[in-house]
Amino acid sequence: MYVGIDVGTSMVKAAAFDDTGRELAVSSRPVDLRLHDGFVEQDMEEVYGAVVAVLDEVTGRVPEPVELAGLTGQGDGVWLVDGEGRPVRAAASWMDGRAHELVDRWLADGTFETVFRRTGSAMFPGCPGPLLAWLDGNEPQTLDAAKAALYCKDMVFQRLTGAGSATDVSDASMPFLDPRTRTYDNRVVELLGLTHRRRLLAPVSDPVATAEARGEGLPSGTRIANGPYDLPACALGAGVTAPGDGLLIVGTCLASLVATTELDLTGEPAGLYISTDRPGYWLRAMPAMVGTAALDWVLSTTGVRHEEVDGLLAETPPGANGVRVLPYFAPSGERAPFVEPRLRAELTGVSLESTRGDLVRATCEGIGYAARHCLEAAGLTGDLAVCGGGTRSPAWMRLLADVLGRPLRVVEGEVGARGAVLAAAERYGVPLDARGWTRPTEVVEPDRGRAAFYTKGYEEHLVRLAEARARART
Repeated sequence: MYVGIDVGTSMVKAAAFDDTGRELAVSSRPVDLRLHDGFVEQDMEEVYGAVVAVLDEVTGRVPEPVELAGLTGQGDGVWLVDGEGRPVRAAASWMDGRAHELVDRWLADGTFETVFRRTGSAMFPGCPGPLLAWLDGNEPQTLDAAKAALYCKDMVFQRLTGAGSATDVSDASMPFLDPRTRTYDNRVVELLGLTHRRRLLAPVSDPVATAEARGEGLPSGTRIANGPYDLPACALGAGVTAPGDGLLIVGTCLASLVATTELDLTGEPAGLYISTDRPGYWLRAMPAMVGTAALDWVLSTTGVRHEEVDGLLAETPPGANGVRVLPYFAPSGERAPFVEPRLRAELTGVSLESTRGDLVRATCEGIGYAARHCLEAAGLTGDLAVCGGGTRSPAWMRLLADVLGRPLRVVEGEVGARGAVLAAAERYGVPLDARGWTRPTEVVEPDRGRAAFYTKGYEEHLVRLAEARARART
């Protein structure tokens, strides 16, 4: 069997597959996010313990030899470790907002744009550049004590295998990697005031690093590959490889990806170009900060259970009876398809007559508009695949098809873990039928009338968003 490991932001998963891509078993375990005053942190030992636990469970449930394992996980943030891969401090999550003042300053003085023009990376508070600069100014002792500033999957890979610190081109893409040379741009390191911390940037393995497990979670000697991180892994797992085709991940992060062979560093700095194991081939990524997290907040606040969502969407008309939601709930603002660290969510059109269904539908519509904005900015011209936790709601998928005005190739199951296995198989030269592994579960077609309604609604969304961005800057 083949095992994929996906170390998500709030959930760690392991999935076992046979050689046709059929899921044999899945194990998952939640992990905590600590939020306070704009800080969002995670306990690395808890995360690593969850990885070992789900691997123990899934390999115990399928008593077959493990042919190989692929590892993926959340990107960005800063995971400071010592020489053994053990934590120096809590991990700063990609959702962290502590460095927003640095990003504001870099936006004002031109550093932000200069970095984008060099690397294709539009920095946001939770990416490694601003976080390392903030730590250098506020916690220099933790950087002094660290051997490396890793990404999530890199910490797990080092602990599972005992290999040295390393990352891959996908994780390194934000914000230090030159997408043309596939090496760190030392001028960017200098611009961010981090030249004296350059040693912390882990060596880039190109292609992704491989090693053997040393017996925790996976049988000793199991071959494992480190990466790519979750966004490009999901693209592989959803079969998005042809230029122009795209993927929408409706998860904690609402991520839009479009495959491309063109590197365009002009236009408004936003998102990033994710380098892949294929030189000259990138994923133009617009990873918005909040996806299902926005809906989860509304459900929690209104007391609506997840199993009620489909019914509420079905009984509430398009337009949510005038209720509108700008779904920018993250404490660090938004990062795609624009960067506004101070942008916050807005609910309008609410009255005493508004229902829970109005609030839920308006939130789903707002997330759909944000997705359409990201996909247009990323250059979508071909087919669109959709994956993530949001696909479990058929009503939301129909709504998304209408808002986006295009068919959705819905790919269910553990798509990131599936992509990690396909990447590992490619690295080890193991022949797997990628087309069979990535076949969609269903195709959801848009309704022509509702799609026309939402095209007008999307134009109105862009007007409200422009007004909200102007307010955020004052």
